[in-house]
Amino acid sequence: MTDMKPIRSLLIANRGEIACRIMRTARAMGIRTIAVYSDADAKALHVRQADEAVHIGPSPARESYLVGEKIIAAAKATGAEAIHPGYGFLSENADFAASVIDAGIIWVGPNPDSIRAMGLKDAAKERMIAAGVPVTPGYLGADQSPERLAAEAAAVGYPVLIKAVAGGGGKGMRRVDAPADFADALISCQREAASSFGNTDVLIEKYILSPRHIEVQVFGDTHGNVVHLFERDCSLQRRHQKVIEEAPAPGMDAATREAICAAAVRAAKAVDYVGAGTIEFIADASEGLRADRIWFMEMNTRLQVEHPVTEEITGVDLVEWQLRVASGEVLPKRQEELSINGWAMEARLYAEDPAKGFLPSTGRLDHLVLPEPPGISVRIENGVQEDDAVSPFYDPMIAKIVVHSDARHDAILDLAQVCGSIEISPVRTNAAFLRRTLLHPEFQAGSVTTGFIAAHETELTSSLRLSQSMLDDAATAMVLRSITNSGTTYNTTNYELRIERQIGPVDVWRHVPGLRMNAPERLHVAFSTGGEVCERTLPDDWRERFVSTETTSDGFVVFDEGEALQIKTRYEANAVGAAADGAILSPMPGRIIAVEVSEGDAVTKGQKLVTLEAMKMEHSLTAPFDGTVAELSAVEGGQVSEGAVLVRLTAADAA
Repeated sequence: MTDMKPIRSLLIANRGEIACRIMRTARAMGIRTIAVYSDADAKALHVRQADEAVHIGPSPARESYLVGEKIIAAAKATGAEAIHPGYGFLSENADFAASVIDAGIIWVGPNPDSIRAMGLKDAAKERMIAAGVPVTPGYLGADQSPERLAAEAAAVGYPVLIKAVAGGGGKGMRRVDAPADFADALISCQREAASSFGNTDVLIEKYILSPRHIEVQVFGDTHGNVVHLFERDCSLQRRHQKVIEEAPAPGMDAATREAICAAAVRAAKAVDYVGAGTIEFIADASEGLRADRIWFMEMNTRLQVEHPVTEEITGVDLVEWQLRVASGEVLPKRQEELSINGWAMEARLYAEDPAKGFLPSTGRLDHLVLPEPPGISVRIENGVQEDDAVSPFYDPMIAKIVVHSDARHDAILDLAQVCGSIEISPVRTNAAFLRRTLLHPEFQAGSVTTGFIAAHETELTSSLRLSQSMLDDAATAMVLRSITNSGTTYNTTNYELRIERQIGPVDVWRHVPGLRMNAPERLHVAFSTGGEVCERTLPDDWRERFVSTETTSDGFVVFDEGEALQIKTRYEANAVGAAADGAILSPMPGRIIAVEVSEGDAVTKGQKLVTLEAMKMEHSLTAPFDGTVAELSAVEGGQVSEGAVLVRLTAADAA
C-alpha cells in the first residue's frame, strides 16, 4: 500500500451527522464526495451537501443502508475510489469490508481480519488475555445452553451482565440482579441480538457496582505504527447508550493514564490494527481510578460517535488521518508529538421525550435553533436543518454539541449554556435533560458512574418542578402576546399552559399606568398548573427578561433552559389521555415484535402487553390498570403507525 495515491473521490456509506462530518473533511482535502440515500432521506442534509448522490432503496435500513451490494454498486457507478462507512450500519461488518476490497475499492477502515478478531466479544477477550490486557471476570464458553449460562452466572456471582458476543451500541445487553430474573433477561437479550446482529450467542460478565466507562482512542497505519490519543470518559449513559462524553477523564492521574493507554496500544497491535479504533474499558471506581481496577470490555473497530472530544483536546482531525492512512501514508504524528490541551465535552441531542420514558419523537423540525454563543468554543455536528424531518426509520439523533475550554468546570458551564439555549419545536428533545444533568452536583464533581442517570432519572427528566425563573418567563411571554393598542388599563387573557401532561388554566392580567405602550408597566399574573395557583408581580425589567417564542396554530411555544413549553389558547384531547379509556396506542411508527397477551386475558397494572421495535430500540407497552383484554389488534411482525390502537382493556372495576 505504500505506493498508493491520495484518494480523489469518496463514497460515504452512511447518513445524518456523521456523513456530513466526513464530507466536511473530504472537501477540505479536495476529495469529491458521493452520498447514498434511502426513500426517507431523499431530501436529507447529507444528500444536499454531497457532490453526487445515489438512491439505494426503500426507507428501512435493512433494504438500503445495510445492503452491501447496493453500496458497492453505487461506488462503481459513480467512480468512487474509496468507501468510508462512518459508524453503525456496515462499519464493523468484516464481510462487507472484504467485498469492498475485492471490488478494487479502498476501504477506509481496518482490515477484515482485525474486524473479525474483535467482532466477537468472547474471542476478542481470549486474544486480549494472550496479549496481557486485563479483562473483566466472566464466562466466554461455547456451550450456550440456558442451563449452562445460568450456572456460569451463578458462579460469577450476581449481579451479572449478559452481552451478545456480536453486540455493540448497548444492544443485546441486559443486567441481571437475581437468579429468578436470568431466564427472561436471556431470552430478551438473545432476541435483540438476533434482530440486530443475526447471532444469538452471549457471554456473561461480572457486573461492576461502581462502574465508569473509560475508552482509549487508538490509531494504526499500514507501516506497523500504533499510537493512542488518550482517553475519553463515557460513563454518563442511559441503558448503555452514551449521553455525555468528555476528554480527558476526570480523576485520571498520569500513572493510571499511562497504564490504560499502553494496554490499549497492546490490544490494537495484537490484531494488527489499521485506522481509527477504540479500546473500551470498564473501571471499578469505588476507590477512584486505579490501574489495577480497570478491565478491557471490547474494541470498536471504527470511528466513534464521540470522536470530536478527542479531536478537540489533541488538535487532530481523525477523519483526515483515516483518509491518509487508507491511502498508505504514515501516521502524521508520533506518540511523543501528541498531548492533551484543555477539556472537551460532547452532548448528544436526541429527538426524544424524557418525560415519556425517552420515547423517540418524530416529525418535521418547524423551528430549530442550535446556538453558538459568543465567547464559547462550540462545535455543532448536525445532520438536519430547520424544516427537515426526523424519520422513524433511523437513530433519532439531531446533533452533537461539542465544547472545548481550558478546564472541566468551564466546559460544563459552557455546554449547559448552549443546551439551555437550544430551541426546537414541535419535535420533543432532551435539551433540558442534558442541561439539568450537566448542572447536577455529582456530575460537576466528576464522580458519576454508568448508573447515575437511572438513579436520578425522575429529577433529571421531570419539567413539572419548573424554576421560578422559567414560570416568570412563560408568564412574561403570555403578557407580551396579550398586549394590544386598545389603551385599556386592565387586560385579562385566558390561556392553557401545558407542561408535560399537566394542563392548567392560565389567567394573565396586567396593569398599565398610562396609555403609552412604552411606558413603565407593573405586571401582575395569576396562573395555575397542576392545581397550584401562582400569583406574582413581575420585576420592572420584565421586558428584558422576555424569552424566545414561536407561534403555533393554536398558541405559541416558550423556549427557556432547554424546555419547549407549549402554551395553547385552546386544548383538544389527544392520545396522551387515551389510556384512560383502555386504549393502548402505538407511541410511534414501528414493528410489533412480541405480543404477550390474548383476548380475554386478565392483566394487572404494569403488566407487559406488547413490545414495539422502533428507531433501533425496543419499547414495552404495559397495562395502565388492572383489567381484561377486550380487543387485541397487535399482530407479531406487523407494522403499525403512530396512534394505532394495539390493545383495548376493560377495567376490572368497570362491571
